[in-house]
Amino acid sequence: MLPFVLVAGAVVGVAAGFFAYRILITKKIRTAEEERERILKEAQQEAERQKREILTEAKEEIIRLRQETEKEIRERRIELQRAERKIEQKEENLEKRLDILQRREDEIRQKQEELRKKSEEIDVLHKEQLKKLEEIVGMTREEAKDLLLKEAEEEAAYFIGAKIKELEEKAKREAEKRAREIVVSAIQRCAVDQTSEMAVSVVNLPSDEMKGRIIGREGRNIRAFETYTGVDLIVDDTPEAVALSSFDPVRREVARLSLERLVTDGRIHPARIEEVVAKAQKDVEETILEAGEEALLDVGIKSIHPELVKLLGQLKFRTSYGQNVLSHSLEVAHLAGMMAAELNLDETLAKRAGLLHDIGKAVDHKMEGPHALIGRDLAKRYGEPPEVVSAIASHHEDEEMTSVYDVLVAAADAVSASRPGARRESLESYIRRLEKLESLAKSFKGVSKAYAIQAGREVRVMVSPNVADDEAIHKIAFDIARKIEEEMKYPGQIKVVVVRETRSVEYAK
Repeated sequence: MLPFVLVAGAVVGVAAGFFAYRILITKKIRTAEEERERILKEAQQEAERQKREILTEAKEEIIRLRQETEKEIRERRIELQRAERKIEQKEENLEKRLDILQRREDEIRQKQEELRKKSEEIDVLHKEQLKKLEEIVGMTREEAKDLLLKEAEEEAAYFIGAKIKELEEKAKREAEKRAREIVVSAIQRCAVDQTSEMAVSVVNLPSDEMKGRIIGREGRNIRAFETYTGVDLIVDDTPEAVALSSFDPVRREVARLSLERLVTDGRIHPARIEEVVAKAQKDVEETILEAGEEALLDVGIKSIHPELVKLLGQLKFRTSYGQNVLSHSLEVAHLAGMMAAELNLDETLAKRAGLLHDIGKAVDHKMEGPHALIGRDLAKRYGEPPEVVSAIASHHEDEEMTSVYDVLVAAADAVSASRPGARRESLESYIRRLEKLESLAKSFKGVSKAYAIQAGREVRVMVSPNVADDEAIHKIAFDIARKIEEEMKYPGQIKVVVVRETRSVEYAK
């Protein structure tokens, strides 16, 4: 019974709890719904309030924007009105300027018409005055013009002479000083001894009896010697000496060396002559090669064609006006190199051109044409630089000079050839040169006398005092020097001295 009561009590308790819980839940639900309604109502009220505030702000913003827009429109209208007023003022000013310009054009047109009329009147008056002047003076307009031109020409000649003197003095203060320093420095630093040589070699003999042995029975020895060497052996009355003559210096050297060895050995017969000449030819070829190589070492040149080395060596046995050509070429190389160094040019290239400038003389007895052009062809054939080829071809003006190295080589060649004792000149050509120098100077108007002095290195010109004045002699000196340069060839330079009451000095270079 008791368990049933307990179960029943538990059931009742559970049911009571369930109903109490349900009532509590129902009450909470109701409270929540009331709270929800309240929140929704407050939210609606807040939304309405915010809506009213937003609308109010929007209306205020619209009003503000409208006011600003109206203000901007008013300002723009004011600016447009100002711009319109400015444009109207500019149009008025332009119209005024156009009126002024129109009036000025009318005035200019009127003045032009007046000037034209006055010009016509002036022309008429000028013609009348010219006519009256011609009647008064007694000469036509053309005659008067010729007279004025003649006077102007004489006056211009006076001013030209004075200007030439002024320019020359100014140029000489700089150019002549610098050029003299370069050339003198090069000459002083290159004091090469010159040996005067002949085209005939003389061989000394121990006695006159040796001449008979050289000639041989019925002349067989001398004929064999001349056949093997290609040189003429001259046996004359000169005591204890015979002469060797040949246009080829190498052959002459071979013959000289062979004859000296034969005389020393004493065995002179055709077979021995042939043997000695062959040996001498080999020795001379070796000497030629050594001479060429020594020349290259002396100048400091490398990488040159072997054939040019041989030709350089042959110049050791070649002379020109008594001057050894190889020694002359070495001197020209050093002079050209020194002048190139002073001018900040390629010293090695200048030396190369100077050393090879007379290379054509090694074979000019075998080929036709000037040695400068022959040397040009040889240098071009053996791959020399264009500057070297041009310098070789132009050092005697056989071709036009095209580079500064051409001028340097020509100047160095002239310096080497014109030094005292460097060369000999035949009496006949010397006299002809002096006579031509004097005749050139006498060909100018106003020159009364002309004398070539200082071995043709100076010409003294006497001017008639009644023909020229002191200023005109400067122009006469200048013209004489230029004519000498154009019509004569000479080593070095010629000093032209014109004498009246004063002297004017000019150099033909």
